[in-house]
Amino acid sequence: MKPNNAILHRLPSSLILCLYRPQSTIRQIHQQISGNQIPSPTPFVPDTKTFLSLIGRNLSQHAAKIPTWESLFSLKSLQLRNLGVEPARARRYLLWWRDKFRKGEYGIGGDLKEVKDSVAYVRVVEVPKDRSSGMLAGPNATKKLVLNIPPDVPVTESKLRGLKPVNGLKVRGARTIVGPYVQPVKGTAGSIATIKVQEGMWEERRGQKVDGGERRKVEVRRNRKLEELRKARE
Repeated sequence: MKPNNAILHRLPSSLILCLYRPQSTIRQIHQQISGNQIPSPTPFVPDTKTFLSLIGRNLSQHAAKIPTWESLFSLKSLQLRNLGVEPARARRYLLWWRDKFRKGEYGIGGDLKEVKDSVAYVRVVEVPKDRSSGMLAGPNATKKLVLNIPPDVPVTESKLRGLKPVNGLKVRGARTIVGPYVQPVKGTAGSIATIKVQEGMWEERRGQKVDGGERRKVEVRRNRKLEELRKARE
């Protein structure tokens, strides 16, 4: 519905433009605003150096060029290039991980809350099964979860309330925690372990180039075919 013309005469021109702005443009503005939001650091990722170390590809060498958390999530690709973040694929990779972090998409350990000196403890805890799922289970049935609870903290009902299983980890056998970067604590038979921040923990490995990669694949295959035809005529 169009605004009343009598009212429009009393409105600032900038506001009138907003009223007539297409919905698609408004959506783009909202997407741009959300894409520029600076997320809060997490216990496992408290600063820029840790973030760059986790995502790997030797980006931690640029930590001094991006000193603050705000700059990490606000610098544009051109600004990163001017700061010396090279090559271009490294900038694209950094921006890609930056966007994932904004969305709460972390690598292993990113969802941990109890972290001290870049180390988090995880342990196997037995909790009552949820009988609301419809599955047959006795009144004393339990299930084993891997939770982020330090070993010196008592497991109480209030402590368990709201806790979620650690992503990427599971229980194997009786009480053994398995998963990437898990280090079992001695004397616990694997029921307590640590996860420590390490270089490249979240790194997405680059695929091996086939026939020169996507940009040169057609040319390389054409030249190969021509070479095969030349040899066949000889």
